[in-house]
Amino acid sequence: MCRYDTIEAMTKIPAAGLLLACCFSPLWSQNDEPVMVATEHPRLFLTPQRLRLLKRERERTSARWIQFETLMAGKAPMPERGFADALYYRIGGDADSGRRAVTWALGAGADLRQQAIVFDWCQEAMTDAQRRDLAARLQRGITAAPAANETVGQVRARALAAIAVFDHVPQTPQKELERIVNTWWNGKTVPALKAGKSVVGRDDAFPLWEMMHALRDSTNIDLREAVPRFFKDFPIEHLMSYYPALYPAPENDYRIGLTRTNSEPDLQQAALSRVAEMLMVAFDVNAPETNVLQGWLMHDKFMLKGTFGAPYEFLWANPYQPGLSYFHVPLVYHNPDTGRLFVRSSWDDDAEWFGYFDGVMQMFSEGRLTILNPKLMAAPLSLKEAAMVFGAQARKFKMTLDEEQAVFVMGLEPRHPYDVEVDDEEMYEAETDPGGILALDLPHGKEVGVRVHEAGSR
Repeated sequence: MCRYDTIEAMTKIPAAGLLLACCFSPLWSQNDEPVMVATEHPRLFLTPQRLRLLKRERERTSARWIQFETLMAGKAPMPERGFADALYYRIGGDADSGRRAVTWALGAGADLRQQAIVFDWCQEAMTDAQRRDLAARLQRGITAAPAANETVGQVRARALAAIAVFDHVPQTPQKELERIVNTWWNGKTVPALKAGKSVVGRDDAFPLWEMMHALRDSTNIDLREAVPRFFKDFPIEHLMSYYPALYPAPENDYRIGLTRTNSEPDLQQAALSRVAEMLMVAFDVNAPETNVLQGWLMHDKFMLKGTFGAPYEFLWANPYQPGLSYFHVPLVYHNPDTGRLFVRSSWDDDAEWFGYFDGVMQMFSEGRLTILNPKLMAAPLSLKEAAMVFGAQARKFKMTLDEEQAVFVMGLEPRHPYDVEVDDEEMYEAETDPGGILALDLPHGKEVGVRVHEAGSR
C-alpha cells in the first residue's frame, strides 16, 4: 500500500494503521467553497484536547512544564516574547504575563504571527480598546499586498491572523483564507508539488504544519487531500535528511538537518525541525510514519530547554503518545517524484550518510560534511544498502552487489528515457527522475555488467 519500501519492515503495524496512512478521510472538497471559521477563542492550536493535556502537565509538574515555568518565573529573555507570555498566561493563569503579551503585541516591531497568537489566547487580558487596536493591526497585516514570492512562513502568518480575527473584522479574514486555500495552495503550490518542484523545503515544515493545524482546527480544511503522496512521504524524508552526528549544546543536544553549505549549525532551525516533528505527530497520531517520528522524539536528551525552544516543547510534545522505533525505517530513501535520495549506513550516531537533494550532493562521515561534485567522482560510492554510480562511469560499469543492495545511477539528464542493458538480461527502457537518478534492480552476489544508452540509440 505504501509507495516506497520505507515502512516495509514494520510488519507488526496493523493493516488499519497503514490504511489510515495512505488514505485520508475527506474533510473538505476542493471546489472553492466559502472558508468559514466557527470555533471560539482560543482557536489557534489550543484545542480542548490539547488544553486538557497541557493543564494536566502543569498539575503534574512535568519536566517540560517545570522548565517552561522556571524560565518564565525567572523573567528569562524569551526570543519570542509574545508567544511565550501568551502561553504562560493561558496555561499557568498568570495575569501579569497576559498583560505583558498584549503590551508587546501592541508595540513597535511585533510580528504578525505572534500578534495573532496573543489576540487569540489573551482575549480576557485585553481591554476593549486594546482588542480593537490589535484587531486593526491584524487587519492591516492581512490586507497588505502579499509578496511576489511569498514564503510559507509569510502565508502562515497571514492565515493565523485571519483565523484569529475572523469574527472581529468583517469580510477581510474570509477573503484572505480563501486566497490562501484556493489560490496559493490549490492553484499554485499543489501543481508545483505534483510536478516535483521544491516549493516546500525542509525548513518550511514548521510553518506549513502550524498553518495546517490552524486551518483544520478552525475551518475543517485538510491541505493534505490535494497531494496525499507528498504528505505521506514527508515525515520519513524529514527523518532521513538529518545528518547522523549529534550536536551538543549547553541546554540540550540537537539533531542537525541538511543544509546547502558546510557552515555552523543553526540551532534555532534545529529546534524548529524538532517542533515540526511534534506538529506532524499531533496532526496524525495513527499513521506509521508519524509513529516513527514519535519514537525519534522520545529521547529526553533532545528535549528543548532553551529560551527559544522550551515554550514549543511544552506546547507540542506528548510524552503519553506511544511511538515506533526508527530502527524500523530502511536505510535507503529515494523519492522519484522529486529526485531526492538519502542513504545511511546505520541508525547509529557515527553512521555514514549520503544525500542528494535539489542539485546538491553531500557525504557525512566521521563527523565531517563534504560537498561532492559528481563529475569528479572516480569510483562508485558504496554504503551498506546502496551503491551510487556517477559521471562517465554511469554509462558503463561492472560491480558485485551485496545482498539487497540497491543501485542508483546519478548525473544523468532529468526526466529522460534511457536504454539499460544488464548482463544476461533483455534490454529495457527506463526514465530518470527529476534529479537525473536512475534506480536499478540488479542481480546480487555476482559481478554484473551494466550499460546505459540514450533511448533508441542502439
